[in-house]
Amino acid sequence: MVPDLEAVKAWLQQLQDDITTAFEAIDGKTFREDAWTREAGGGGGRTRVLEEGEVFEKAGVNYSFVTGEALPPSATAARPELAGRSFAATGVSLVIHPRNPYVPTSHMNVRFFIAEKAGSEPVWWFGGGFDLTPYYGFEQDCEHWHREAWKACEPFGEDVYPRFKQWCDEYFFLRHRNEPRGIGGIFFDDLNEWGFERCFAFLRSVGEAYLPAYLPIVERRRHLEWGEREREFQLYRRGRYVEFNLVYDRGTLFGLQTGGRTESILVSLPPLVRWRYDWQPEPGSEEARLYEEFLRPRDWLNP
Repeated sequence: MVPDLEAVKAWLQQLQDDITTAFEAIDGKTFREDAWTREAGGGGGRTRVLEEGEVFEKAGVNYSFVTGEALPPSATAARPELAGRSFAATGVSLVIHPRNPYVPTSHMNVRFFIAEKAGSEPVWWFGGGFDLTPYYGFEQDCEHWHREAWKACEPFGEDVYPRFKQWCDEYFFLRHRNEPRGIGGIFFDDLNEWGFERCFAFLRSVGEAYLPAYLPIVERRRHLEWGEREREFQLYRRGRYVEFNLVYDRGTLFGLQTGGRTESILVSLPPLVRWRYDWQPEPGSEEARLYEEFLRPRDWLNP
């Protein structure tokens, strides 16, 4: 069947509304909305940002729909058959940077892409997922996060969660540091093998699993006491987040190479960050435990 682009766009906009409403209820502060149109090509989006909140130091929840006459190198390098096609891409992407170092940073993205050329069948696919980046490790949180990811995948086949969990572990990996960004979750791309309706249903399942996966963790950890030591470690670990987004992230590269809105693309970056030369955690500390027990692939469903 012909992909229903308008149905995807409508659901994505509703998802953005649902997520921002939920975060406002927790924090007490409202998001600032910045509706924009794309200068190069067509389309636009709604960037929503919450800054200096009680719970969230910075939260960005973006909806975008962009079109163009030619794909950028980041999209055609691995798929040369797409060269010369016009395209439309739409999605919701968010990154949440909490204030309390005991509350992990979270990321979620769900997207749809279609490339067309006269006389040829359209090429389309879905992609996305969500992953968690704790600063201090709690097994309860990690198990809950992955259990919700499994629940989102389970109706679509027993192999889906293991496959997309492994993909997430491999994708969110800083090769120059030889370490994962966090404790993973699920990640998928180029999904069209089930047909449009089933693939779209899976995208909805993933997007709607994010809040049940993340909000209980926020509520459990938001009131824990923290001090300068925990804050310094949080800022240091945020540096890894910046490195990944600017060096490896496909969405960042795609947005910049297609003339996207820079402020919206880089809203994922934390407000404060710190790099320290050749810093190592104190042996036996909670900071060392993050590296030793959490920043490595694990089976969180059967710990």
